Amino acid sequence: MDLSNMSSADLRNLQEQVKRELKQREGQDLAKAREQILAIAQSVGMPLKELVGGVSTARGGKKTGSVAPRYRNPADESQQWTGRGRQPKWVKEWLDAGKDIAGLKV
Repeated sequence: MDLSNMSSADLRNLQEQVKRELKQREGQDLAKAREQILAIAQSVGMPLKELVGGVSTARGGKKTGSVAPRYRNPADESQQWTGRGRQPKWVKEWLDAGKDIAGLKV
């Protein structure tokens, strides 16, 4: 196909046709992939969630789950912190006392 002989309007029309076709094919490819994944899960007698490792797409495809704690309160070992998010009160108190956070490492 020689694009150099096409008018701008024809090129835009062709571009829209290509976009529509790509969108349709992506949908078909996705449906085919889902069918294949379900067939694999059924062939091994395993729930789909277990087959894919429990990955949740609720958060944009990111894995959800727990993170191992990195810090533990020496005064109360049931209090742990992963090092993510807001510091617990006991960590803040530890640091305010001038102590190094390395003393809380698990």
